[in-house]
Amino acid sequence: MTEGNNMPEGDTAGKVEVPAAVPAEEKRPQEEEDGEEKKENGDSKVTVPEQTAAPGAEEVEFVHPEGGWGWVVMLAAMWCNGSVFGIQNAFGILFLSLIREFGSETDEDLRFKTSWVGSLSMGMIFFCSPIVSVFTDVLGCRITAVGGAAVGLVGLLASSFVKSLGPMYFTYGIVFACGCSFAYQPSLVILGHYFKKRLGLVNGIVTAGSSIFTITLPFVLSGLLEKVGLQNTMRVLCILMFVLMLAGFTYKPLLPVKPSNTRTGSRCPPLSQIFNINIWKSLGYRIWAFGIPAALYGYFVPYVHLMKHVEERFGVDANKEVLLMCIGITSCVGRLIFGRVADYVNGVNKVYLQVTSFFVIGLMSMMIPLCHVFGGLIAVCLLMGLFDGCFICIMAPIAFELVGADDVSQAIGFLLGLMSVPMTVGPPIAGFLRDRLGSYDVAFYLAGIPPIIGGAVLCLIPWVEARRKRREKEAALNRDQEVSQKMIEHEKAQEDAQRKIGESVL
Repeated sequence: MTEGNNMPEGDTAGKVEVPAAVPAEEKRPQEEEDGEEKKENGDSKVTVPEQTAAPGAEEVEFVHPEGGWGWVVMLAAMWCNGSVFGIQNAFGILFLSLIREFGSETDEDLRFKTSWVGSLSMGMIFFCSPIVSVFTDVLGCRITAVGGAAVGLVGLLASSFVKSLGPMYFTYGIVFACGCSFAYQPSLVILGHYFKKRLGLVNGIVTAGSSIFTITLPFVLSGLLEKVGLQNTMRVLCILMFVLMLAGFTYKPLLPVKPSNTRTGSRCPPLSQIFNINIWKSLGYRIWAFGIPAALYGYFVPYVHLMKHVEERFGVDANKEVLLMCIGITSCVGRLIFGRVADYVNGVNKVYLQVTSFFVIGLMSMMIPLCHVFGGLIAVCLLMGLFDGCFICIMAPIAFELVGADDVSQAIGFLLGLMSVPMTVGPPIAGFLRDRLGSYDVAFYLAGIPPIIGGAVLCLIPWVEARRKRREKEAALNRDQEVSQKMIEHEKAQEDAQRKIGESVL
């Protein structure tokens, strides 16, 4: 399943220097006086002038602990990743139970209506991402995460008492999902307070949490549903959310808070920081931000409908949970392998890894109806999971390349928000096609088309970025030539002036 990527809160490089007040006669670079952010070799450097520091005070540099309490925070974030997306990825198991619990044989749109529960839940997690970014900046990671987990707990508990699909759309699809979104995103941000050199390793461990839960939770849910029923199973899942709420208390922030530009002393950042329009000035980012959502219209379809498809083709007794386990295992492996491979791919050429991922995922979706042997489905799910992990693990590196370290947080937040639309509408469309056509074949064929189209669109990004850099280089050369010309003219003018002074003296 798609998760976000780890980014430090505020300053992504996490290096903050607080210089002492400098007497007026001493010269300082203009950028230090303005406290502006500088990019140096992909790292962000933030210099914040301390107005009240005594003259002669020494520069204070923030150093990431690279461990210590950070390992506890990492485990808490891993639990968050696993519990939130483990439940979402295992919705195919709940989907079967919801059909049996609330369905009717005379309802022609049964699968269409039921699939909206899981699709709405997944879509809301991403739809809330830009809003959660603002709350995290204003309230901090701990308050946002604990509050979100509490809301998710209430939503999941309320879902265990409903008796029809209508209220389930609200309790599970909106309340539970919004709570998960508010609990999830701070778990990504807080890791940047504790790790810098090891952030890649920690990111791999944390995102592996969803794979571990995806492997184990389908078997647990199948056993619980068989023994205690749907309502009690949801109440058992509330334990995961309660532990998630406790995990949020470990998110102790370390990075110095950047001062607000507001003059009123309010904690709220200015509107320009909340809605950063600079990211949309990059044509490469605009292509990326619309190409990825275009590729995801069929992405979530197998997670919702694959279990029911297996039941219809291979019988109720088919070991369908194995398929989700295969996706989870190879997704974990893919994150570790391709995350390392991405380190050796220069610049925005990392996009080609995502292009490959979408091509393979699209082809594997089209292969699902062609598999008349259960072993064939296992092979398809293994490949799908492997490249799903590739797609997920290089989201943040590509964002860094496209918009820079200073704007990466909002860049990913807006991308996740745009992803909410295709993640929401894809599975219901597949369910509608199944209800009308009598099988999932056409639905899976169509689900494979958007990833291929989206991948083709992403191929434009390296060309666009290369053209942009070429233009910037030409503009820089022109500026250098203009500066040189002005210097020559200035020197000539000085020589003429000195000559005139000499002639007047003579």
